[in-house]
Amino acid sequence: MAENLGDLSKTKFFDLIKPLLVERKTGLLKIEGDEHGEIFLEAGNIIHARTAYSFGEEAFISIMNLQTGKATFQPDVPSQEKTIFTQTENLLLNWTYKKEEWEKIRMVVPSPNAIFQISLQHHSEDKNIKGDQWNVLALANGARTVLEIAKILKWDEFKTSKVILQLVQEKMLEIGRGESIDRGFFQKVEKELKNVMGPIASIIVDDLVTEFGENKESFPQDRAVPFVETLSKEVADEKKRRDFKKTMMEFLIPVK
Repeated sequence: MAENLGDLSKTKFFDLIKPLLVERKTGLLKIEGDEHGEIFLEAGNIIHARTAYSFGEEAFISIMNLQTGKATFQPDVPSQEKTIFTQTENLLLNWTYKKEEWEKIRMVVPSPNAIFQISLQHHSEDKNIKGDQWNVLALANGARTVLEIAKILKWDEFKTSKVILQLVQEKMLEIGRGESIDRGFFQKVEKELKNVMGPIASIIVDDLVTEFGENKESFPQDRAVPFVETLSKEVADEKKRRDFKKTMMEFLIPVK
């Protein structure tokens, strides 16, 4: 039976995997949410990792930097393949180096739910645009999130965010800002969420706004529906989750 380890929006991934390594566990560590990932352990050693678009050490680094998703561990589940040959200690050191790079990226790309668009600033100088940058520029239309761009390109979040950072630094991309939603949206969403989750509702809403890379004062109207869909996943009871989502969708899209 799978053991629930926690939610990455509330706990750092390293804090979840550390006890499994120390206790030399064998099994499958799985993350399920907007992004999915799997890490296989064998006697406390990391031997295989995979995401939707990567495997091995690249996948492990991507999973270690996830900020949302539910983590579970299924003991004694063997891996059918081995894609990580680096010693676990060195693997974690490699992740530490990448973590420092992630921190720089997060200053510009605050979350996988952030949206970018072609910069409206005028620049007369010629730009030397690389192939990967062209791929992102073609998809950054002010509507797609970083995660959606990554999925289309079949890249991991790290590579996509790194290219976006380069494009922002070269003033070819800027963070997208659509028409802001009415402030009453957050009053309504907090009220309805409190009905099903109690007083922690406002904290959960604030945390998710931050994860979306936005603020309540200028939250884009076109991101309200995905916000509600993501928020509804926090409601454990299926009926309450369904009712909350239905109420909020009717608020956003009134039946005529």
